Amino acid sequence: MLDPGHGGTDPGHEAVSDNQLPEKDLTLKVSQKLGAYLTTKLSNVVVSYTRTSDTYPSLDQRVSLANTAKVDYFISIHFNGSTQVSTKGTEVHVNSFDSKDAVKLAKSIDEDFKTRAGRKSRGVKDSNDREYSLQVLKYTTMPSVLVECGFLTNASEAVFVNTEYGLDILASSMFRGIRSYLKANHSTISFEPTEVTPTKKENKEEVQPASFFSVQLMSSKEWIDTNAQAFKSISKEVERVQVSQSGYKYKYFSGKFENKTQAKEYLDQIVNAGFKDAFIVERSI
Repeated sequence: MLDPGHGGTDPGHEAVSDNQLPEKDLTLKVSQKLGAYLTTKLSNVVVSYTRTSDTYPSLDQRVSLANTAKVDYFISIHFNGSTQVSTKGTEVHVNSFDSKDAVKLAKSIDEDFKTRAGRKSRGVKDSNDREYSLQVLKYTTMPSVLVECGFLTNASEAVFVNTEYGLDILASSMFRGIRSYLKANHSTISFEPTEVTPTKKENKEEVQPASFFSVQLMSSKEWIDTNAQAFKSISKEVERVQVSQSGYKYKYFSGKFENKTQAKEYLDQIVNAGFKDAFIVERSI
């Protein structure tokens, strides 16, 4: 069960800019993207939601929905805020580090945030770290995690999560973390997606591609902030991905395109912006 945080009369963290969305809208959008990945790219997985529109189920109702449905896993999705506008990064919360399955799931999601999505990780936290309990984690009877996808009070992170590209990166990253956990912990179940034979009535544009084209800007041995001055001339969001533990550990990408023609147009812009060695790559979702 996916639980988009807040909703209805509870906006969660408010947007800090007029052209950005409040937490309640972002949690719903990324939850629906994650649910689509889980249902289309895995078999033997059924996804349900605590809400699918701008409504507010109480915390008691969210817990009751999960426990009554006897779901196997509960994932609550949120965005963070801080009085320190420089604070950024993702967090994954569990009720207690004694909850071994929840911790494994949380660590799997956190690892993918760091390595594949290139997000700054603030780690896996429990009630002792927070110094308070979270009701949806404490009273649900199945392994449960709460994911904080970023800080709306950080200018650069707020821009990132308010783009379809950013939400896709977050959703696909959570999907990969969940998929890795499921395959490792349910070895007797096949999660390989069932092949579907296309029919003439199918609208091919509705089928989500398994990969996309992007422009690789550069690689580096040391961590470079994606908001560094070197990237200011680039019109689209820059994504950093850690690919190894030594040598040129980081790669930097920009843009997400359905075909090479679109990517080539953007590559020309990138080269003109000073990244003479940039090139097009095909990346998996």
